[in-house]
Amino acid sequence: MTPLPKPVFLDRTTPPHVLTLVLLAGLSALSMNVFLPSLPNMTAYFQTDYALMQLSVSAYLGLTGFLQVLIGPLSDRYGRRPVILVSLVLFVLASIGCLFAHSIEVFLVFRMAQASIATGMVLSRAIVRDIVPANEAASMIGYVTMGMSVVPMIAPAIGGYLDEAFGWHANFAVLLAMALVVGVLIFFDLGETNMNRSASMTAQIRDYPELVGSRRFWGYVLTATFTSGSFFAFLGGAPFVGTTVFELPSSELGIYFGIVSIGYLVGNFISGRYSGRAGINWMMMVGAWFTLIGLATAVATMLAGATHPLAFFGFMVTVGIGNGMVLPNANAGMVSVRPHLAGSASGLGGAIMLAGGASLAALAGAILQIGHGAYPLLLLMITTSVLALASVAYVIRVERLAGPLDPQDLA
Repeated sequence: MTPLPKPVFLDRTTPPHVLTLVLLAGLSALSMNVFLPSLPNMTAYFQTDYALMQLSVSAYLGLTGFLQVLIGPLSDRYGRRPVILVSLVLFVLASIGCLFAHSIEVFLVFRMAQASIATGMVLSRAIVRDIVPANEAASMIGYVTMGMSVVPMIAPAIGGYLDEAFGWHANFAVLLAMALVVGVLIFFDLGETNMNRSASMTAQIRDYPELVGSRRFWGYVLTATFTSGSFFAFLGGAPFVGTTVFELPSSELGIYFGIVSIGYLVGNFISGRYSGRAGINWMMMVGAWFTLIGLATAVATMLAGATHPLAFFGFMVTVGIGNGMVLPNANAGMVSVRPHLAGSASGLGGAIMLAGGASLAALAGAILQIGHGAYPLLLLMITTSVLALASVAYVIRVERLAGPLDPQDLA
């Protein structure tokens, strides 16, 4: 790894301050969930049905996943800074388009264009891997995503109140304002961290077989995909459950949405504090079990006759904690298998994770029917949690056969 200077805040010649990475990744999270409590009202505004309106979540996730395949190699070839700046300009224009859309078709076009902010999720991880070695990456990613999790924790609650007070347009006005603020910060603080750029995009593509041929890479990717799958299924189905099963207004629904993010904050703190000592595989296993046990308890509680919204939403804190413990460690492993392909690994892994997330969000919206309660959604989330545990077990098996993860390991 080429040595980098120590970060100096608002100095474009040094790596970014951790706050800059938090806000960059946080904008990506904000775009994903701030408007979720508005979905029922947006459905009425555009005079469409919920399944079509829900494409603003599931199709957005799918396109975000596709873009991540391109973002990683582009940043490995041209650098992190220019790719991020271009994406922010596109996001600003797309947010303006969402604000002025008068039909569901036009809105969805600009909503899909907002997926350009996927650079925030992809390149914040790659930049961390540029700055610190593998052993420190999980802890730093944990702290970055812990700070980032404050945004989705409060965003649905704020979005719900904005929706009630000013209408759904207010949420996209907030996204536009935040994009402008983050763009200025990125311009003045984000120095280039990719000091080992590929010679060409062709050379970058030729390196892909080295990455996709790694058993360890696939183990970490599948762990991240199935772990986040429970969260994405929640995103796709919880608005329906909240409004139809528990009859919550959008402001209350936003508050209940924040519960999962509180758990995510706690889980990321645990990762930041203990991953370096406990090891990334052990942290992933504990986090996966935490999620599964919490979801199983939610089903048991509702079968016992509980009808309060906390019987469903309260146990979502375990989904947040599990994601917060698993994802920083899975992401750190993912980008450390081939350090010289950190951007590509982050992009490809993130694409697979979000493609799975988009599918599960859409599936959650499709399987939920009036009269069936929250059970179809809970069973879907439990299934993904079981698959996450199986993926962690596979990672541990590969480590036993090939030895511990090392930046130079080609297993």
